[in-house]
Amino acid sequence: MIVLSDRDVLSLLPMTDVIEVVANAMVAVSAGAANLPLRSVVNVGAPNMMGVMPGALMPGNGRIDACFGVKLVSLFPNNPDAGYSSHQGAIVLFEPQHGSAIAIMNAGLLTAIRTAAASAVATRALARPDCSTFAMVGAGEQAEHHLEAMLCVLPSLRELRVAGRRREKAEAFASHAAQCYPGLAVDVFDDVRRAVDGADLICTVTSSPEPVLMGDWVAPGTHLNVVGASIPSKREIDEDMVAISRLYVDYRPSTFAQAGEVIRAIESGRIGRDHVLAEIGEVIAGKVAGRTSPDEITLYRSLGIAAQDLACANHCLREAKARGLGIEASLD
Repeated sequence: MIVLSDRDVLSLLPMTDVIEVVANAMVAVSAGAANLPLRSVVNVGAPNMMGVMPGALMPGNGRIDACFGVKLVSLFPNNPDAGYSSHQGAIVLFEPQHGSAIAIMNAGLLTAIRTAAASAVATRALARPDCSTFAMVGAGEQAEHHLEAMLCVLPSLRELRVAGRRREKAEAFASHAAQCYPGLAVDVFDDVRRAVDGADLICTVTSSPEPVLMGDWVAPGTHLNVVGASIPSKREIDEDMVAISRLYVDYRPSTFAQAGEVIRAIESGRIGRDHVLAEIGEVIAGKVAGRTSPDEITLYRSLGIAAQDLACANHCLREAKARGLGIEASLD
């Protein structure tokens, strides 16, 4: 078995590569070339949870190497206050001939990078290519990775607006962003509505249990990546936002079981299940249309699925072998 540390994972997953890995994985998923049981969640003492995400990418999908494994991840929302990522855990990969475990790697950083890459895949497929103003709602770990990912696919971005629950955290993120991307104008807002007013691109990356973004705040032509809420009881956007958008998702089964915004809008009668126009893999493969006019509001509801983790982990394993990274350990 090869053991890969956080440092190894960081060196093996440059954002430009991960975007392509995730795009190929999503095409395979939407083509039916993946076995993805729904994520199971265990309460380990509120507000903390542990998630178990098994899955398999099947042979012959034509886009990505076959592999199978499981991600074990704990979600501790208050970790950032202590200097830790909110997501901690490990991904284990197995080989297909005998079912032996062949790799284990840190899941926290990999999850953060692949989540941002998935938003970039959707943004590349759905956003207007001339987007210039980007509003980031949330200023935690995902904000940093999402900024990098958005700039990879939208070099037209010229302005970043940051709105966070804590002013000091938003200012720290904004300062870091300004240093890393000197060509980007960066401003901090105390009010989400003002931050998103006239924005071309919005990413919500919060841990809020209640909506922080309302549909009547968003201008025509905007693309949104809604990322933060991962369980049915949490929502980052209101029902109006869901109803007025062209809605795309990563994986229909998990959307209808775990995406609180979509579930609530269906239960209230605002939308039907057919309001979900497509999985993003169907758009990438050209099977379903994405944006059809400059004035449409497009929305990608991201939950994150094991196929993304497995594809990225398998990429790490392949690159680690080629570059001689990691520590070999025997389970015998």
